[in-house]
Amino acid sequence: MKKLKSSFFKQPTLLVAEELLGKILVFKNHKGTITETEAYMGFDDPASHAFKGETPRTKLMFGKPGFSYVYLIYGMYHCLNIVTEKAGFPAAVLIRGIKLLDATGEPGLHLNGPGKICRHLNITKAHNGLNMTSSDDFYVGCINQTLPFSRTPRIGIKVGTDKLWRFVAKT
Repeated sequence: MKKLKSSFFKQPTLLVAEELLGKILVFKNHKGTITETEAYMGFDDPASHAFKGETPRTKLMFGKPGFSYVYLIYGMYHCLNIVTEKAGFPAAVLIRGIKLLDATGEPGLHLNGPGKICRHLNITKAHNGLNMTSSDDFYVGCINQTLPFSRTPRIGIKVGTDKLWRFVAKT
């Protein structure tokens, strides 16, 4: 399996969100096919953490592409994002769903929700700011698989719901 390079994540955020579908998220001894993503970007996206500018929390979104951006919501759920586009432009893709692969590579449990993914894989704030293009145990790999998908409004937010920036694989 070929590890994705920073050039993949440097592309436009909507393209990255779409093309992550079917890629393999690797975290330590876990692997899963990415089945759902959401894009957050720029200063015109009121649902983006970076909407009001750079803060200590959002600094990573303004950084280099291919780095993990992990945050805590509701005081109990971690969410994994991957920074996209060029440094200085705040953008990231939220990983909303994966289908775990067993030791033989066969599909298993479907984790539908960013909190479920992080809880099951044990991704925490300790994994915030890691370079996912150079790590050997936390990265996204390509197996030359594309999945049909649909675009829908993002969910779990109150603003920016008019944007069709959620990508869901038809599995």
